[in-house]
Amino acid sequence: MTQYTILCLASYFKGGRFLEECKAQGCYTILLTKEELRDEAWPRHAIDELLLMPTLLKQPDITYAVSYLCRNRRIDRIVALDDYDVETVAELREHLRLPGMGSSQARLFRDKLAMRSNARRHDIAVPDFVPVFNYAQLHEFMARVAPPWVLKPRSEASSMGIKKIHHADELWPLLDQLGDRQSYFVLEQFLPGNVYHVDSIIDNYQVRFAAAHKYGAPPMTVYQGGGVFVSSSLSPDSAEYQALIECNRALIAATGLAYGVTHAEFIRADADGRYYFLEVAARVGGASIDLLVEHGTGANPWAEWARVEVAHLRGEAYQLPPIRQQAAAVLMSLTRQEWPDTSAYTDPEIVWRLHKEHHVGMILVSPAYERVAALVRDYVDRIAADFTASAPPLDHAPGR
Repeated sequence: MTQYTILCLASYFKGGRFLEECKAQGCYTILLTKEELRDEAWPRHAIDELLLMPTLLKQPDITYAVSYLCRNRRIDRIVALDDYDVETVAELREHLRLPGMGSSQARLFRDKLAMRSNARRHDIAVPDFVPVFNYAQLHEFMARVAPPWVLKPRSEASSMGIKKIHHADELWPLLDQLGDRQSYFVLEQFLPGNVYHVDSIIDNYQVRFAAAHKYGAPPMTVYQGGGVFVSSSLSPDSAEYQALIECNRALIAATGLAYGVTHAEFIRADADGRYYFLEVAARVGGASIDLLVEHGTGANPWAEWARVEVAHLRGEAYQLPPIRQQAAAVLMSLTRQEWPDTSAYTDPEIVWRLHKEHHVGMILVSPAYERVAALVRDYVDRIAADFTASAPPLDHAPGR
């Protein structure tokens, strides 16, 4: 059997399960990451070559480096393990003429203006928005759409750099501070409501697997104001679940993604009860969402992504593993303690605990959705009282 080579780029420490599955499938694996991540707990047994650069974002350095690798290695696929590497890897695929998502399509998963414009063209509901290009259009938008609004960087991850604006007079000083960078932002209507995420496995342009979850407090609220991060699975029998699965199916079709994984976020607006698309990424969700999905369904998004990639390399049909449906929830928080002690949390539904400095985290699983919901309500208050600390939000990721 032919041994294929997969090159993975990772600007942050993540994707170990992807590398392990690639290796288990018989691939030759190369990890290209930043020098400062050299000593992280990468799965060394699953990495044939570990290569280091000061940054993976500087061009043309990264193209020169990967092209140099190709002189004595046949690279069959390049994969971005982090959100910030998606566009870089798309450019590399274009340069080396390798299969997979190219630069224009990558914008649909990285550029908040591109993804909103694309969704609107396909009749997918999005909060009203305007690009920060023409000041007359900004004036018209703010006169037509009632505040508050949110000023969002087009290519940051998570809730980084988002500013909530309550009056037009607040916008112009922010744009003055941004200067020539202001065109890299989008102004959007703020819709209060419940926020959800749907995590999918895509194969041959079809959603082969999707898991829908509901956040506790919206991620932007937790990121900017502190508190306990919560995400809980929805019952497949619920109207919420069915609506989100359909919204996600339409969204993925609109992106034209052939294969891979996605993490999409939607909001159900309090004002009208409709579901609106917020954003989508061609990656596995952060905050241990991969483990949340795995414990609730039996499918780990990182591992299945690797299996999809390898199946396409070999020209084989991808086979989804057996799927179960259990109630699951993840809770996470920054902590005042360096190494928080969670031994007082003894419920048998706890199936996983996070081991990380100044963090607490756990996953709960039960056949009964009501039981997990009750535990979440109890644990949010307990974790907040026992551990929770807050930190100032970042405008951009460290090292960017």
